[in-house]
Amino acid sequence: MVVSRDKTPTAQETFLQMAQAAGLRGRLLVTLGLLVLVRLGIFIPLPGIDRTKFLSLIQGNAALGFLDIFTGGGLSTLGIFALGILPYINASIIMQLLTQAIPSLEDLQKNEGEAGRRKISQITRYVALGWAIIQSLGIAIGLLASNGIINNEFYPIAATVIALTAGSMFVMWISELITERGIGNGASLLIFVNIVAVLPKTLGDTITYAQQGGRQAIAQVVILLLVFFAMIIGIVFVQEGTRRIPIVSARRQVGGRVYRERANYLPLRLNQGGVMPIIFASAVLILPYQLARSIPSGNAVGEVIAKVANVLSPGSWAYILFYCLMIFFFSYFYSSLIVNPKDMSQNLKKMGTSIPGIRPGTATSTYLEGVLNRLTFLGAIFLSLVATLPSLVERATNVPTFQGFGATSLLILVGVAIDTAKQIQTYVISQRYEGMIKQ
Repeated sequence: MVVSRDKTPTAQETFLQMAQAAGLRGRLLVTLGLLVLVRLGIFIPLPGIDRTKFLSLIQGNAALGFLDIFTGGGLSTLGIFALGILPYINASIIMQLLTQAIPSLEDLQKNEGEAGRRKISQITRYVALGWAIIQSLGIAIGLLASNGIINNEFYPIAATVIALTAGSMFVMWISELITERGIGNGASLLIFVNIVAVLPKTLGDTITYAQQGGRQAIAQVVILLLVFFAMIIGIVFVQEGTRRIPIVSARRQVGGRVYRERANYLPLRLNQGGVMPIIFASAVLILPYQLARSIPSGNAVGEVIAKVANVLSPGSWAYILFYCLMIFFFSYFYSSLIVNPKDMSQNLKKMGTSIPGIRPGTATSTYLEGVLNRLTFLGAIFLSLVATLPSLVERATNVPTFQGFGATSLLILVGVAIDTAKQIQTYVISQRYEGMIKQ
């Protein structure tokens, strides 16, 4: 096999490893098989549901269209995987917020090592189970109140709740299995596949719209596609963008030899959280609509939630503003989870490494915190622009076929693709060095 000595594997080396290396090939096959299994489960119907009435109910509903993309059409088909990975994502948001607020959970995460992280993962699963039950009940109540889509009897309602909850837990287990034995992050890949599954229909409807609308429709579609293409290029640059902070290692004497100072750099990514701030912000924005369907509008609480869901409907100005605020919040939140300036400063000091012109210790941590805050601010601004600009262009061009498929879906597609490709490259590099050792 041809092995590149460069740091980044070539495309030829990567594809050869994917075809020849049993470990990487096995991981890819496991990932593809599990993703296909989840897609098949979407088309297994729920018992006792009148789908004709349900399809007529959801047509033209922007919020349901936005939510349906994240379930890969599972909501519109009312399959057993209609909830998909969303309860697990919501549970992860809750647990990460609680980890910062509750000292015992923070101690589990930071000081208990792998055992502590396993405990937090187990708690997250229980929270996801409870959240899936709540969402399943909400869907059952919503179907019951919507023109008899489901019969007002115990068995159909209980069967709906049990089937949706079990399907969500199975999808959660599949996502963890992909993360452990496959390639990439399981939850992100499931959302990625769900979005890709909706693309053929979206593109087909767009082509039909352009053919029937004449030159004006063609011009509108071309403008929208150009904006999407420019966004893809921008996303790639931001995802790959890093700030290289120069660091210098002090002279060391080992035996009778003196090693000179070595110059290196400390890379800090422009977007530390990757695609997760977008996924979490989207999940939070979906929450009011889910609660509005779960709580009857006859009481004061239900009416307030219904009004909030109406104000935060996809495409509205309030939705765009709140979306940007959530992106900023989760960008800083994830940055604080991934990079700790104090720990980084202590590690540099232990290794006898320092930043030129910055004293070790508190001064280094303060400097790193300032750089990290500026990078996160710039990354959050870009993510907010990318998240809102295509939606504004959609409204300006009046192209209805991309309803629900906006910059959020685009960011997730590009971000997950880049992260998965990097994991494959990392595996190829590890295989390269294993081969060199054996030689």
